[in-house]
Amino acid sequence: MRRGRLARIAAASVIAVVALSGCSGGVPPASTASTPAPADVSAELEQFYSQVLTWSDCEDELQCTTATVPLDWNDPARESIELALIRQTTRKNPALGSVLVNPGGPGGSGYDFIADSLDYAVSERLQENYDIVGFDPRGVNESSAISCHDDPAELDAFIYDIPPGETGSDEWLANAMQTNAAFGQQCLEHSGDLLGFVDTVSAARDLDLLRGILGDEKLNYLGFSYGTLLGATFAELYPDRTGKLVLDGALDPTSTSFDVSLTQAEGFESALRAFLDDCLGTDDCPFRGTVDAAMVKIRALLDRLDASPVRSEDGRELGSGSMTSAIVLPLYSEENWPYLRQLFASVMKGDATVAFTLADSYNGRNPDGSYLDNSLESRLAINCLDYASQADPAVMRAQAAELERLAPVLGKQLTYGDVGCLGWPVAAADPRPVIDASGSAGILVVGTTNDPATPYSWAVNLADQLENGHLLTFEGEGHTAYNKSNDCLTGAVDDFFIDDVVPDADPKC
Repeated sequence: MRRGRLARIAAASVIAVVALSGCSGGVPPASTASTPAPADVSAELEQFYSQVLTWSDCEDELQCTTATVPLDWNDPARESIELALIRQTTRKNPALGSVLVNPGGPGGSGYDFIADSLDYAVSERLQENYDIVGFDPRGVNESSAISCHDDPAELDAFIYDIPPGETGSDEWLANAMQTNAAFGQQCLEHSGDLLGFVDTVSAARDLDLLRGILGDEKLNYLGFSYGTLLGATFAELYPDRTGKLVLDGALDPTSTSFDVSLTQAEGFESALRAFLDDCLGTDDCPFRGTVDAAMVKIRALLDRLDASPVRSEDGRELGSGSMTSAIVLPLYSEENWPYLRQLFASVMKGDATVAFTLADSYNGRNPDGSYLDNSLESRLAINCLDYASQADPAVMRAQAAELERLAPVLGKQLTYGDVGCLGWPVAAADPRPVIDASGSAGILVVGTTNDPATPYSWAVNLADQLENGHLLTFEGEGHTAYNKSNDCLTGAVDDFFIDDVVPDADPKC
């Protein structure tokens, strides 16, 4: 799931308020010598593993560089693409190595995450011992990037236009398939061959290259949300090169796209109930009575927006889809629940201002109609390669009914997820490998008991699937936990990175 400008929504959902400037050299550049290429690297890959990174000052005392990786790992001679990196060097000498950080998404910018939110991303203690390295995966932001439009208005139409017909009807499905296929064709026209090579397995192979040219014998990695799938995929491909891997807000690699939709719908529904339980005890809560009664009222509000959208000052119409984005965003973090009170109070009065502010933040849209980055396009491109789509309308309708049954308030708006990739111009990649990372070092899997976006059950499942997985539980609300929950959880992760301490049992922080 995605992101916004609210106060630190979640590790996987941070967006910079202001677009970053490019790297510029203010001091003589620093170089990082590569480690020797592994013995099993082919002659075609030696040029990539032997490259030397040249770092330049950028972004307030940080350093930036770019690395070159093969577009197609199965045909390295074909052509190459670039990955953008940014780092803070350790305050101790010698460093314990580098920690590569991925904020999630897919499509989240690790470059922006470290540039804008370093102290939020990792603890002071970790910064003192490691070089902290953010990177944009292939297809994302500052790296060789997916592009799908010439004019932001085209992206506006794709995101915000209200489709005709009842959700799931023949008319609605036909329109959705046509719209998504046309958008995919635009992505292909603007992105070229890159569109077919932004899958997670390719990105995980990039991680090994980055490990090597950063000078690390083994990978140290902190992945949030989707970043857990990326890290787990690396561990499956290169178990003997795992150093310290921490996967926070885990995805279950065995999940289908429908499994993801279903589990997330239940997660957001649970988080919404938690918000209402808290809201009903405050003076400014727009609801009265019980949580159940408030949930019924919210469902009625979404139905009313389907029948009669609320027009904003800029001419956009607020339907149930954009309203759901506005609801979901603050549910990522308990500290942002006050925005939900403002949202419901204003929309009930026929004012769409707060709703579009939140929906725009979710989609990375600036007030002037431009977009902060390409996160929406890259997320769609990566997901369409990673997950095979279900094309049978009868099956989709049966799945939609099941989803609405288990999440009766938000479920209707989260159905038919497979439609987004039907007609995509590039076929899904081979099925993801079964992930057990046999032979890896110990891997920490962090789960939050009421995480709406990556539900706790996924962390339990991933820790069980990994041969050397160790579950760390944070008993609380919100999406991801490291460095934003409590000293118990953050301390356990830092002890693992710095002192090589693997907890004997889940501390249940």
